Amino acid sequence: MKLKFDAIIIGTGQAGPSLAVKLANEGMKVAIVERELFGGTCVNTGCTPTKTLVASARVAYIARRSREFGVLTDEFITMDMKRVKARKDSVVKQSNEGIENWLRNTKNLSVYIGHARFEDVDSIRVKENLLKAERIFINVGGRANIPAGFQNVDYFTNSSIMQVDFLPEHLIIVGGSYIGLEFGQIYRRFGSKVTVIEKGPRLLQREDEDISECIMEILENESINFRLNAECISGGMQNGNLVVDVDCRSGERQVVGTHLLLAVGRQPNTDDLGLEKAGIETDERGYIKVNNQLQTNVSEIWALGDCNGRGAFTHTSYNDFEIVAANLLESEKREVSDRIQCYALYIDPPLGRVGMTENELRKSGRRALIATRAMSQVSRAVEKGETQGFMKVLVDADSKEILGAAVLGVGGDEIIHSLLDVMYAKAPYTVIQRAVHIHPTVTELIPTMLSELHPFN
Repeated sequence: MKLKFDAIIIGTGQAGPSLAVKLANEGMKVAIVERELFGGTCVNTGCTPTKTLVASARVAYIARRSREFGVLTDEFITMDMKRVKARKDSVVKQSNEGIENWLRNTKNLSVYIGHARFEDVDSIRVKENLLKAERIFINVGGRANIPAGFQNVDYFTNSSIMQVDFLPEHLIIVGGSYIGLEFGQIYRRFGSKVTVIEKGPRLLQREDEDISECIMEILENESINFRLNAECISGGMQNGNLVVDVDCRSGERQVVGTHLLLAVGRQPNTDDLGLEKAGIETDERGYIKVNNQLQTNVSEIWALGDCNGRGAFTHTSYNDFEIVAANLLESEKREVSDRIQCYALYIDPPLGRVGMTENELRKSGRRALIATRAMSQVSRAVEKGETQGFMKVLVDADSKEILGAAVLGVGGDEIIHSLLDVMYAKAPYTVIQRAVHIHPTVTELIPTMLSELHPFN
């Protein structure tokens, strides 16, 4: 016998719970299914735990720099990794349990625990339960991609490294992008030796070269080692040591360490959902194909969050919920194409990014203006002893609208929103250029930077 609902949501990541509660509050009978951990990647193995670790690592970093600020300590700085993990676990538990309690205590909403699989276009099997609904929403997220060549060696992913309560002597990280660099700095500040191996010629190849180079310099200043142009990467054991083979253009052919983190991209959790039984189409990488309103090729099935390939962030997943809810319940047409690309890299200092990069701008052929300012020319950054990095903004020469920006420096993840909001308003850059900002702040130098715009080549 099928259990009938008005809507079924698969997954409790950033989009699923909010959508489930909103539908239930509209009087619909709703089922939400969670395989294991409430809150998805962000709460359990992503944003919440990693940024908690970033905070612990920064305290250690500042403690080691205390003499620069005239603060004298007699003790050598050491890490209690069990306490670090306990603090992280406590923060995660608060969010995890909060989401579960919210869902279980919502009227008209039923929670099912187990792996969900389609049995038909309108039917989902969860253990012994067969759920049926006219509308189904998929919010199953993603997981770490495991490359070939590491079958015979133990390794961490961004998920399993969350269980570490000890200090690796030498952590080798395969992958020089966002996840790898964040963990690299975290564990270097904890006290591990860290080597990052990257297949490409530079870090963060999505970013402009000046950003990549500056980030590498920041991390090298903390004695993180890098091996770039690494081909044929594989792992194994040799004389009791963990060995990663790297066919690099120069340097040693192997990196020897004690522990390994694989951070070479993500893949969607769509391979065991029975999508074929509902006729749901995916692309060659397994991401569910959706239109601008996040509908799949099956009109009454939607895909939200990381599994649809239209964004890989908590904020884009939540925006997916807003788009679906607005179109379904509020007769308001909202689309994925409305949003401006924005994200952050949470090394310290962080990188905040919005809109186009220089490389994307060159490909577009648009006439543009550019301005930059080093953080060493920002009084607030100097006063705080945080002068690494720089700011950059790109402006359309005709419309005067901001096309893109990067703030790599102290507070960059927050400061970038002053530019992002002007971009959403479709206002000319002169709006923020003529604004009077508080002194002394980092943001107050954005109007000064904009007064120095010059043609982009």
